[in-house]
Formats: sequence, C-alpha cells, structure tokens
Amino acid sequence: MGSVHIIYTGGTIGMVDSPQGLVPGADLAGWLAGLLPPNRPPAPGLEALESTSLTALEPLIDSSNATPESWQSIVEEAREHAARHPGEPIVILHGTDTMAYTSAALSYALAGLGAPVVITGSQLPLGAEGSDAEANVLGALRAAVSGRVVGVTLFFGGLLLAGGRATKSSSWDFAGFASPMAPPLARAGSDGASWEWSVSREGSGAAPDAWAEPKPYARHDVVVLDMAPGITGARLAALLDPLPQAVILRAFGVGNVPSDEPGLTEAIARAIRAGTAVVVASQCHQAEVLLGHYATGDAIARAGAVGTADMTLEAAYAKAQFLLAQGLTGTALAEAMGRPIAGELSPRR
Repeated sequence: MGSVHIIYTGGTIGMVDSPQGLVPGADLAGWLAGLLPPNRPPAPGLEALESTSLTALEPLIDSSNATPESWQSIVEEAREHAARHPGEPIVILHGTDTMAYTSAALSYALAGLGAPVVITGSQLPLGAEGSDAEANVLGALRAAVSGRVVGVTLFFGGLLLAGGRATKSSSWDFAGFASPMAPPLARAGSDGASWEWSVSREGSGAAPDAWAEPKPYARHDVVVLDMAPGITGARLAALLDPLPQAVILRAFGVGNVPSDEPGLTEAIARAIRAGTAVVVASQCHQAEVLLGHYATGDAIARAGAVGTADMTLEAAYAKAQFLLAQGLTGTALAEAMGRPIAGELSPRR
C-alpha cells in the first residue's frame, strides 16, 4: 500500500475565482506535491505512503454538470489504472454537489475491482482561508492505504461512508455528507492518526448480484418526481408525457401518495403498462419504503410500482441508470432495484 493513484475530476477543491464565479483552475498537482513527502514530513497515519500519481480528467467540470458519461470516464480511468497496478488504492477528487451520485454509480460499476476507491472533495477551494481541502484529502489517503477499505467509499468531514449509502446533507458545513440508513464505516480522530472503525463493513463491498463486466454508463431517460400536497392526476400525467424509461417517484413517509386524487394512480398504472419502471423512494432521509403498509401506498404497489427499500435518492437514481445500461427495462428493471449490487440497501427484514 505504498502508492496511491489520484484521479482529479474537477469540483470546488481545485477552483479559483473568475468574473463568472468559481471555475476549475488551481494548480492541484503543485498543491499535492507540497502536501506530501518529500516536500513535507509524512502526516500522521501516512508514514507508509511512498508515492502518489495523478491523472486529471479532461475537461475538468463543476460536478453540477456531471452526467452518466462523466461517471463512465472515471470508471474507465480507474479500471485502466487497476489493470496496470493491481490492488493500488485510488482516491478520486470530485465536486460535492453530485458526489453522492457519483460514489453510488462507481460502487455499482467498480464492484469487484480489487482495489479500494475513496472519493472526496471540499466545501472550500484549496486556496481559501480555513479550507477543508487538506483535511479531506489527507483523510481519504489514510483510508485508502489503511488496508481496511473494500469497494467504493466516500470520505468527508472526518467520516468514511459506504459509496452507495452517502447523501449530501449540507452545502456549507464541513461535515457535508451523511449516511442516514447505515452507520459510518469509520470516524477519523482529531489528530488524523487515530480512527474508530465500525465492526460491520456492510455496504462497502460487492454483493452476489454485482456485474463482473458491466456495460458502460450512457445517458438514459430517468426522471425524478416529487409528490406534494395538492398535486393532481392531470399534472402527474403531463409530467409523464412523453414517457421516460424509468421514474423515481419521491413519495411521503414509507411510500405513500395522494391516492384519493382522481387519476393519479391511474397515471402511474398507465406508465407501468407502457413499459416504464416506476420506483418509489421516500422524501425522508431516514425511511424504509413499505408500499403495502398504508392503503395510500398499496394503491400504487398494486399498479406495479416497487419500493427502494432504504436506498438514498442518489443510490436509487444511479442504480436505475446502471440497470438501464445493462439492458434491463420495465418490470425487469423494477424487480432488479430491490436486489443489492454493492451494499446500497439493507437486507429485507
């Protein structure tokens, strides 16, 4: 574990001011060189780190502009490096806005890679006063060389989270990410060297249903729709015209919708009959979708909708994109949503 490969994709960590606002442009390679030996004594917990290599993807992007094709660029770089340097840890520097989507997408596509992958970034650019960039990068490197990371993980604000379990919880707090339905894999101590590791590493590795050689991500038509009090069946029907390939329907509580609203459940049923997969998530950060628990959820379950169990929105969306890339559609896609690929959902109770 003496070397680590770093993949730089863009994001706040390497941004600088411009007349149009923050844009990628910092000297990340120079900053990293000044952060690590031989230009600086080894940080606690990184005494065994001998060298790092860096690849900057082109173009560098603000992660708000990320697409499934962006995920695939990272997947390909990680796979190519792993083929040349088997087992060597990989750290990915990424923007925070869609980092949780990317970490979930990578967890599916890189299951079984054979090398630990840690994704991180920062709330403030590396050159800003009081930036969290250094702490997060050093923490990600410590996790990567620890020998305890399996699969894809996300390190941020002192927490190491399973890649398919993370969600962005704050746009400004240095503890910017959370794992609402699974405990952190580890917590970093204030000194950086002492870590508290979870006994269970659920959610960090490949599941039996993982794809050994997945087909590449491409952009598929997956739409996320929120339920809100007063939404009409006619409005929902209009939002589903033309029909997407899959719908992530963010419902209330454990998967409830306003089933008394005329035409609403019928609009969902029509979409399913036409071949659209309808997957129901919860608007709550902590929830397990149970479509038959209330009559308001049972109505769409009987129409053919399926729940996301306790997946985050990011994990569910990336999973729908991944399954579509593998050629699954309609009912087959909906059924596959409930089978774990990389620990993104808990076993059914």
